[in-house]
Amino acid sequence: MRPASRRRLLLTAGVAVLGGTLAVAWRWGKPPAPEVHTPAGEHAVRLLGIAALQPTDPPAVVPPAELVDAAGVVHGLGEFAGHGLVVNLWATWCVPCVAELPALAALARRLRGEGILVLPASSDRGGAAAVEAFYRGHAIEGLPVWLDPKGAAAQAWGARGIPTTLIIDRAGRERARAEGALDWASEAAVAEIKRLVG
Repeated sequence: MRPASRRRLLLTAGVAVLGGTLAVAWRWGKPPAPEVHTPAGEHAVRLLGIAALQPTDPPAVVPPAELVDAAGVVHGLGEFAGHGLVVNLWATWCVPCVAELPALAALARRLRGEGILVLPASSDRGGAAAVEAFYRGHAIEGLPVWLDPKGAAAQAWGARGIPTTLIIDRAGRERARAEGALDWASEAAVAEIKRLVG
């Protein structure tokens, strides 16, 4: 075996071991979540079932933070009082985030008229124009454009990474949180969100 080929083989093996070790360390102590859906595509990501949604017990008031709408207007969560919220922190460059967007769009359509809003807050530097172009290019319909400039809301809410989704009840309390990409369009997910927001 050539030295270059041997180095490449050793490097590939090392990366695989490190990746597996990190994944095990991240999952350590967490109950396994069922994997239920795999979107098609070059970078397929397995979406987790609603069992991956972790309850916030006891429910906690969400720390103040601001989101920006497509027109550049700044909004605090207090403006949504009386509504249930599904706040998804994401970015167009995040493969798991992109994988769950169609399910979030389906969830938003199913919850229309229920007083529950889906707010996908992008931390993309390109702002609303980048998100709008992404939605068009990926045929994402039914989701509004919301922004989390510089990830300020994600930081205020203690998100450890993206995608992170917060379920906020009508009283402004966090009832549950998901880290990772979930299948939000399932019957079980819709029922659980309705139950949590009250």
